[in-house]
Amino acid sequence: MNIKLEKLIYALNQRFKKDIIAADCQTMPLQGGTVGNVYLVSGTAETAAGEKLPYRIMLKIQRKWERYGDPGSWRREYDLFASDLKATFSDVFRWPTCYHAEINAEENEIQLWLEYIDGVTGLDLTGDMYEKAALELGRFQGRLYAEQPAVLQSLTNLSHVDLMKNTYLRYRSWPVVYDYIRSEDCELPLNVRQMLIDIDEQADEIFTRIEKLPLVLCHRDFWVSNLIYADGNFALIDWDTSGWGYLGEDIASLIADEADIDHMVEHYRRCIPMYYKGFSEYADVSRISDHCVYEIILHLFGYRLVERYLHTEAEDEKTKHVLTLQKIHIMKTISLSMVT
Repeated sequence: MNIKLEKLIYALNQRFKKDIIAADCQTMPLQGGTVGNVYLVSGTAETAAGEKLPYRIMLKIQRKWERYGDPGSWRREYDLFASDLKATFSDVFRWPTCYHAEINAEENEIQLWLEYIDGVTGLDLTGDMYEKAALELGRFQGRLYAEQPAVLQSLTNLSHVDLMKNTYLRYRSWPVVYDYIRSEDCELPLNVRQMLIDIDEQADEIFTRIEKLPLVLCHRDFWVSNLIYADGNFALIDWDTSGWGYLGEDIASLIADEADIDHMVEHYRRCIPMYYKGFSEYADVSRISDHCVYEIILHLFGYRLVERYLHTEAEDEKTKHVLTLQKIHIMKTISLSMVT
């Protein structure tokens, strides 16, 4: 990875708020794929006064690609970091500081120089951390819903409110998964198969209920690997799918996306009431009689889990996907005591 020194020095100037004149660096890939890569850049920066400052900083490079139903997603983080959305966050719930963002229109690529945050993430998050994340998400969305800051009207590149619905309908129209759960060859447990068939048959009525929920600014990739917990606060990364959605979409992802299977039901019981508690600090939720999170989980992840089950040969992975679906099945029977 070849780092352009002038860009690194500019980002470090913003990082330290000092006149950086030189820096060495080492890069380590943290994650990568066909359209984007994330690197940890570290080294020592030198100020004009001769001060030596060790640093760690993130570089995210995202190339153009087209997510189904969301063509602007590849550059969305650039657009959001260029906006005033930062002002809507709190110290407790925020995104990483962006020190420099640029877009190369000719190469259809964005580069983001971001704060490195060393904290707890992924499946290392505890149940208490899940609960706190749910509470702070509710507060964030509730405050924006109630106050409607002007920045929300200026955000022109957001995913569409029907992204969840359209993604589900696309899966449902795919014979590979739709026909499989209805076939004699299906090896999924009967209760799981029936759960998915029922959600299909009731989809119109379910979406009618979901669409009565408040519209909020959603992250839409609110899973544990995008949450970093450090010093009692949360930083939320990867905003490229964010947009308008319904109350509960993000909490459904926290519970079910690449889930902590052993604690899924516990997280369902604990996180939804805390999410509503946070939201209700800013907006009245007393009229909401049905949070629909179970249904949203199935629309977001039901067929996705079937797809993963079909396209892996590893038996432990197949078992994991079946167990996740079994845990979702249990959630339908749970009556929650909502904390408001």
